[in-house]
Amino acid sequence: MSFSDKKSDSVVIIPTYNEKENIADIILAVLGLEDAFDVLVIDDNSPDGTASIVKKMIDENPGRVHLLEREGKLGLGTAYILGFKWSLEQGYSFIIEMDADFSHPPKKLIELRRTCIEEADVAIGSRYVSGVNVVNWPMGRVMMSYYASAYVRIITGMKVRDTTAGFVCYRREVLEAIDLDSIRFKGYAFQIEMKYTAYKMGFKIKEVPIVFVNRVLGTSKMNSSIFGEAVFGVLQLRLGSWFKPYKKVK
Repeated sequence: MSFSDKKSDSVVIIPTYNEKENIADIILAVLGLEDAFDVLVIDDNSPDGTASIVKKMIDENPGRVHLLEREGKLGLGTAYILGFKWSLEQGYSFIIEMDADFSHPPKKLIELRRTCIEEADVAIGSRYVSGVNVVNWPMGRVMMSYYASAYVRIITGMKVRDTTAGFVCYRREVLEAIDLDSIRFKGYAFQIEMKYTAYKMGFKIKEVPIVFVNRVLGTSKMNSSIFGEAVFGVLQLRLGSWFKPYKKVK
């Protein structure tokens, strides 16, 4: 299926590693929305052929689907930094992080973008802003994620309920203001660091409630060490802010 080659002002960045079961469907779901979103896939040399599927979709949807290939698994944070820089160079106004496995509902892209247009600089698709909206996660994982976010709020002072969320829309002005090369974390602490940096710089952050559904196809990349990095990383962020104040832009 192909869609119009008219370029959007918004791009959805999807990092991938072995997502052949999901990648075509998630791209089609994004392209099929009533608001226009382009897609940038950043693939870390998936041995299952994910990149080949994306290349076929690029041929079918010129100007709407893009691919950056890397030599191996280099970390989620570095994938998004590469995607942010590419998106800024291409002139996109709204730049969005999203997983490939449908845990983030594609239809919510419209609300995230609209929130950034109307009332915020950063819009977060949040699992915890209206209770705990997670489906098919083991209770232990839910508790670990929920209390990790509570811990981050206590340490940093941010009011964000879902600090580790990976479904986020940024206005380009936010990413232009942040020194992307100074972002230090590569795993899920990257998500905390980006939100904390935007918060300390004075950008307005708003959470949009979503229902997070655990992946059905493919293998999860989540493990306890990822949450461990987030827990200890936030201490480094907080201590670092005492010695290196963030430049306020708003």
